[in-house]
Amino acid sequence: MSSMVMKKYMDDIEPSLFEFAEYDQSKSELTGYSNYSFWRSTFQVFMKNRAAVAFLIVVALILVFTAVQPYLPNQKSPTTIYNDPATGLQYRNVPPGEEFWFGSNSIGQDLWARVWSGTRTSIFIGFAVGLFEAIVGITIGALWGYVRKLDAVITEIYNVWDNIPTTVVLIILTYIMKPSIQTIIFAMCMTGWLQMARFVRNLIIIIRDREYNLASRCLGTPTSRIITRNLLPYLVSVIMLRMALAIPAAIGNEVFLSYIGMGLPLDVPSLGNLINEGRALMMVPSSRYQLFFPAVVISVVTVSFYVIGNVFADSADPRNHV
Repeated sequence: MSSMVMKKYMDDIEPSLFEFAEYDQSKSELTGYSNYSFWRSTFQVFMKNRAAVAFLIVVALILVFTAVQPYLPNQKSPTTIYNDPATGLQYRNVPPGEEFWFGSNSIGQDLWARVWSGTRTSIFIGFAVGLFEAIVGITIGALWGYVRKLDAVITEIYNVWDNIPTTVVLIILTYIMKPSIQTIIFAMCMTGWLQMARFVRNLIIIIRDREYNLASRCLGTPTSRIITRNLLPYLVSVIMLRMALAIPAAIGNEVFLSYIGMGLPLDVPSLGNLINEGRALMMVPSSRYQLFFPAVVISVVTVSFYVIGNVFADSADPRNHV
């Protein structure tokens, strides 16, 4: 009885409300298609964080300005000592004004030019050290974690080298070698890769024996391809975080070495040298600007990289993608 009622109901409905669908193989294949893109999703999640975007813009502006600042009109040299043409005396400790936008230091050098020249030097050191740490640390850490035969050898090297305090290594290397930008970079690179390598090694050990890696190994896939295709893509977020934090850490180490008198030569402007010079005048109210300006720049750069690195690491996590 129910079937008869249903048939009568279907007959009463207007035929125009229903259409027969024809079989289309191409459309059936689209049901399994996904336009997901890891980097596009990462970018979309990152752009939703307004604070990170603001800091990214600040860093970009600082990088661009430090690159073009020497070529702008009416710019002074960061190493030239300027004298008053009327008296022939040096412009010592001149407060910020029209002639010297950030003031002058104790020997008549333009602090505006020295701050941006020092920012270029410190950022260059930070990027060089961060890039070295990423390349060497990721390479050694990946081999350390995946190739079992190398585990004992690299572990012993790590234990010996890591037991030496980083500060001692930095001081000894900068003391033995001639003070220069190359010396600072070399000293920081000798110890900076250790933490990155250990971090990558621990993460790879967690995922190296998963089913897809065992299947790749059974199929004869080369070790280099397994590492680059199967393992490292899972570590993008943490690797980018470590790289982003390595840059302000390198800048901080340069400031520390300059603070103890073992950094760059005094004739090479850097944020470390400028802060060390301003620190000596911190108790003089009229000269505190010599510490204030470089301290503000290094604070902005450090905080910006820290925030960008943390937010990018969260954005690169697929669990946060829609």
